[in-house]
Amino acid sequence: MGIFSRIGTLLKSNLNDLISKSEDPEKMLNQIVLDMGNQLVEAKKQVAVSIADQKRLEKQRDEQGDLAQEWERKAMLAVRAGDDNLAREALKRKGEHESQFAEFGKQAQLQKDAVDKLKDSLRTLNDKIEEAKRKKNILIARQKRAEAQKTIQGTMSGLSDTGAFDTFERMSQKVDQIEAEAEATTDLGNELTGDTLQQKFKALESSSAGTDNALSELKAKMGLAPAPQAKAELPAIEDPLAELKSATTSDAKVPTRSR
Repeated sequence: MGIFSRIGTLLKSNLNDLISKSEDPEKMLNQIVLDMGNQLVEAKKQVAVSIADQKRLEKQRDEQGDLAQEWERKAMLAVRAGDDNLAREALKRKGEHESQFAEFGKQAQLQKDAVDKLKDSLRTLNDKIEEAKRKKNILIARQKRAEAQKTIQGTMSGLSDTGAFDTFERMSQKVDQIEAEAEATTDLGNELTGDTLQQKFKALESSSAGTDNALSELKAKMGLAPAPQAKAELPAIEDPLAELKSATTSDAKVPTRSR
């Protein structure tokens, strides 16, 4: 019964306490379930030994019963032969075997009762081990979930540090500065290419003409001035080569003065 006491103490321990210990809960739980399984095997062996003892006592009881019957048969044989003294000796031996039969019967019954209790304890132990296996899986799942939450929380705590965001902001400003310098370099290059004075006048004429046109259109829209007239387009020359040949022919027909 000592093995059941040890296993019972093991099963009564609070497995949840393993989560707060430094050991790896998953490894500890797997080891505990493995130990339980080994203890269960040993318990089954002890129960098997107890059942074997019960069967041995029952066999010895039955043997004593058979011997008692055998000596009773011999006593009857002696009576038939007229030998009462021999019959008395046979009956005395019969009594001894009957006494042994009763004692072995008593021990066999006690052993049977003990075996029945052991079987019940073994079934209970097996059920508890199966429950521990299921609880182990739940605890391992809880452990993994807690570790994942811890990892995520650690990551979030790292992101909450303003240093990382300050670095991003500083890099963004640096990129803006590089872009502005590149744009300024491009504009400066365009301004210093070709005749800068000619470019200034073209820009001025373009700006002045655009402003004047816009002002004329606005006055016409308000009815303060006539609508601006579109510039007359030059007639299109369908065939420049033909025009050139025609002009040459006309010059050839002009008469020269005589001297």
